[in-house]
Amino acid sequence: MYIHLGNNVVISAHSIIAILNIESPYSEDVEDVIHVALDKKNLVRVSENTKEKSLVICDDNVYISPISSTTLYKRSFNQYKEV
Repeated sequence: MYIHLGNNVVISAHSIIAILNIESPYSEDVEDVIHVALDKKNLVRVSENTKEKSLVICDDNVYISPISSTTLYKRSFNQYKEV
């Protein structure tokens, strides 16, 4: 299954390690993850001119998305049924 992160970026749900709220109470930890991803050059900013709301940590990249972490979490567990 794939998850749309915004701005035509789609990733495999199987590669997701964590979905975090950028403005969480643990924002220092979130900032640390962002700095490490910047150093390793595997940070992908999905949002161009919109507010950054979530951080999606995957096997190979870290994505900053304009879609809320709650919405992404729901999308990751949404089961599509054939009609």
